[in-house]
Amino acid sequence: MAQSIDPELLETAVTLLRQAGELTLQHFRSAELVIDKKGDGTPVTVADRAAERLLREEIEARFPDDGILGEEEAEKLGTSGRRWIIDPIDGTKAFTHGVPLYTNLLALEDQDGIAIGVINVPGLAETVYAGRGLGCFCNGAPASVNGHDTIDGAYMTSSGLSPWDDDELLRAKRAGFNLRTWGDGYGYVLVATGRVEAMYDPKAELYDVAPMPVILAEAGGTFTDINGNPRPDGGSGLATNGRIHDKTLEILRG
Repeated sequence: MAQSIDPELLETAVTLLRQAGELTLQHFRSAELVIDKKGDGTPVTVADRAAERLLREEIEARFPDDGILGEEEAEKLGTSGRRWIIDPIDGTKAFTHGVPLYTNLLALEDQDGIAIGVINVPGLAETVYAGRGLGCFCNGAPASVNGHDTIDGAYMTSSGLSPWDDDELLRAKRAGFNLRTWGDGYGYVLVATGRVEAMYDPKAELYDVAPMPVILAEAGGTFTDINGNPRPDGGSGLATNGRIHDKTLEILRG
């Protein structure tokens, strides 16, 4: 059985990610913000790079034997059996468009999977976090999914509709989901705190969804990829309140 995580380790992760979030706010809606494009065509800014650098330096100082995987820099291999996973700004497109729903993401992986997950929403001063066996919290208060148990009336958010397969999108619409966007990490916050029933990313990298398995599990919900595997490296991400998860998978997969 997987062991519970040290509460102080979770507290450290939350503190560091909030510091990174404060750094990104210094660049948010700045007229001087320069937006570059990476090799895959996605945007990146000085805020992305600076936030990841801050996190890497702080983690390396505290846990020098841990590995680190981030979106903007090369992976650092560790010897401890633990790995930190960083997305300094999840929702860079929201960030560069002045939409305050972008997030900072941090996860800790050990031999039993994702042990810590933190989603920080600096523009809203909201942080959702969980540690294995410790529960899920939002700004210090316990957080949990809601009890809605039907597709009818359920809300599903997503980072955007462009990555969806057309038939997939039509099935979700016809099934009765109320569809919303500008999701990114914030969509998972909404599920974990009971404000919506589902969040779906048809395409997702590991660092996009690494915190989600433990956050959703500790909040009483469910996280899987589109194939139903409870792992963050499957190339997609679906989070629900658990009650509608199997039915949602069935609808999306047709």
